[in-house]
Amino acid sequence: MSLSLGLVLAATAGFADLDAIDRQVAAFTGVAVGQPGGAARPVDRRLRLNPCTSSLSLTWYGQRRESVLVRCPDAGGWRLFVPVGGAVAGVTAVPVINRGDAVTIAVNGEGFSVSQPGEALESGAVGAWIRVRTMSSGAARGNSDAMRAQVIRPGLVAVPLN
Repeated sequence: MSLSLGLVLAATAGFADLDAIDRQVAAFTGVAVGQPGGAARPVDRRLRLNPCTSSLSLTWYGQRRESVLVRCPDAGGWRLFVPVGGAVAGVTAVPVINRGDAVTIAVNGEGFSVSQPGEALESGAVGAWIRVRTMSSGAARGNSDAMRAQVIRPGLVAVPLN
């Protein structure tokens, strides 16, 4: 069953599908619920959120990415903060993107996301900020189009605008 179909079926039951929200958070963090870097625990099953007819908006919340902010952009929509479990203390984060890797650069703003191919100019672990450049014409010749982006998961970096 597709995620959209799951949201529609949940909407007919009168409430948002909390399992679908858990799946979207796991896809956003790139880590399963309960694992370091993923949601600390599933969304509280006692919540009775209004169904969302628009696509949910997920962004990191906090300077240290302590939570994922899940928003329903519908008129009168809701916001939900999902705590993220931290990495094990004393363990060095392993780079998931290496210098020279091909990456997708996503630019996220209020209600939109655009992406294009790029190249990592530095290595970084999930959550790290690294330099990247787009693969647009002329960018491959130098670092003049370099920008800073946050590593989301292997192969994906993001430049948030909000």
